[in-house]
Amino acid sequence: MTDNVIETKLYNFMHTHKMVNKGALCVALVVSRYARENGLPFSPNVMLTEKQGQVRGLSKGNVQAILKEYGITRILAEEGGRTSRGSIGNMQIYVKFLHDNNFTKDDLDIIEVWWVKQIRQFFAGKPFIFHLDIGKSIRTAIRDLMAQAIKRESEQPGNHIIGTVMQHLVGAKLSLILPEPPEMHGASVADAVSARDGDFTVEDVVIHVTSAPSEALIRKCGDNLGKGIRPMIITTYRGVIVAEQLAQNAGLENRIDVFDIEQFVASNLYELGKFKKDERRNTAEKLITTYNHIIDSCETDPSLKISMD
Repeated sequence: MTDNVIETKLYNFMHTHKMVNKGALCVALVVSRYARENGLPFSPNVMLTEKQGQVRGLSKGNVQAILKEYGITRILAEEGGRTSRGSIGNMQIYVKFLHDNNFTKDDLDIIEVWWVKQIRQFFAGKPFIFHLDIGKSIRTAIRDLMAQAIKRESEQPGNHIIGTVMQHLVGAKLSLILPEPPEMHGASVADAVSARDGDFTVEDVVIHVTSAPSEALIRKCGDNLGKGIRPMIITTYRGVIVAEQLAQNAGLENRIDVFDIEQFVASNLYELGKFKKDERRNTAEKLITTYNHIIDSCETDPSLKISMD
């Protein structure tokens, strides 16, 4: 089978099954390496852990060891894709794809190299664009940015892109307005550490950033109040309605501040620029630069960065 035929098959498979996010790329890399070392065919069951709850060998260490052979040291995924809900399904359909095409050992060498190429392209992914149009409101620019994140998340199932962008935009805003920037965390780390009071703590206020308010979040806000901490929820425009209803159901409607991300960020761009026309773009650039620094330090996906239009 020629290189072009193999690459065409891989390209069609990747986009048909939307295996373009970091978790799916980890799966493809680990399974490709297993196929190279053990040959075809093999049962998908050998790629499951003993309890069959995760893909065998799908870890940060294994993924990075393979990438290191190709001179790549950047971390593709902190958990190697293990925490992705679709990892087992991706593994199974990819194993079937390999079997259906009867790839040879030489073909499998080409296949692994092709997936590494996709990972390189993933690291060089295009950033989001912040369109600051003088003819439109700043809030519209932020709404457009959120729409880009929502669209990308719909194209990459299993990745919490909108929540990540929101969290780090709030972090960037707080960094600009506070004398001491708050502690920053990767979005996946923040989700995993339930003992933390919230995403950010400033004086006696704890800030929760979410694209999907839930009863669990409202209970956490109740816990904050029990500790004498004032909870604040930053969410999407539609999320505000949900959060307020959930707070009312819990009898906390008068004790939790809820803001939408568009208003929360836009108002500060005006205030930091002292409402001066010439300062708005400069202030927006400072916000985006700070946001991108946070992405560099807390996340492994550079396509989460934002470019000014």
